[in-house]
Amino acid sequence: MTDSKTLVPEDFFADPSGRVFNDRLYIYPSHDRRTNIPDDDNGSQYDMADYHVLSMGEIGGEVTVHGKAFGVEDVPWAERQLWAPDCAFKHGKYYFYFPARDREGVFRIGVAVSDTPEGPFTPEREPIRGSFSIDPAVLVDDDGEAYLYFGGIWGGQLQCWRTGQFDPDAYSTMEASRDEDALMPKVAKLSQDMKSFESGVQDLIINDDIDGKPIRAGRHDRRFFEAAWMHKRGGKYYFSYSTGDTHYIVYAMGDSPMGPFTYAGRILEPVQGWTTHHSIVEFRGKWYLCYHDTSISGENNLRSAKIRELVYDDQGHIKLAQPQA
Repeated sequence: MTDSKTLVPEDFFADPSGRVFNDRLYIYPSHDRRTNIPDDDNGSQYDMADYHVLSMGEIGGEVTVHGKAFGVEDVPWAERQLWAPDCAFKHGKYYFYFPARDREGVFRIGVAVSDTPEGPFTPEREPIRGSFSIDPAVLVDDDGEAYLYFGGIWGGQLQCWRTGQFDPDAYSTMEASRDEDALMPKVAKLSQDMKSFESGVQDLIINDDIDGKPIRAGRHDRRFFEAAWMHKRGGKYYFSYSTGDTHYIVYAMGDSPMGPFTYAGRILEPVQGWTTHHSIVEFRGKWYLCYHDTSISGENNLRSAKIRELVYDDQGHIKLAQPQA
């Protein structure tokens, strides 16, 4: 399949993280719902309250929507907004990483555990110590070491953590100057229990391919905004992300899961709807881009998950198998 396909036309699943377990493709999305909350730059309208897992035996085949994995009422530390999640397998367990606002309105990242990829999942009683912001994505590398990538500006609050402590006064700011280094995504090595950070949180540096220096804040067509994703192919690490207010999915390449990375190009042009969020997954020898748009609802907070094929050239660069319409 080369053209895009809406996975569940009758419901609204966004931020799809694709994972292959037991020769089946699982999608871990957020679950949009209708609300009367007006759109704003802080994302208040994205008031998702539960998670479901999707799965399929083949691309283009029947999509199973599994029962509720868990809801905000099951998370002791969380108050609202279950945003984009991801899932990983290690030690015979499935670890579901998710962001939510705590009782003080600060985004943290939690983990829930299950014996099966579709759940239900049991959330830990506290968020991961030292976690903040949104959009967790996990890489379990070939050597078994695991890494968590995260971050998102504006509503994702990454700009509030410049000093290492939460500063609510920085909520509506990004950078002071177009010429300073852009805010970078975050990475931390996970401990063996997959529930805590083994190392401290650090910047994942993305350098511009033009001058080899960190991408500047003014490069809105290249800078990191949200939707961190990491995959590995042929010994190379690929960090892909959304540029946010310019609505591109772009990627950078590197030789280490902790960086640095060098900007390498665009994957997806803007789609209908304000947000763009994706994942990249290999399934039965082919690579796929999972993403969302609002082509069914026409409303920014009611998004539909889609999937389309990717290909790589001889230099390892990514493009859509079929040009974007």
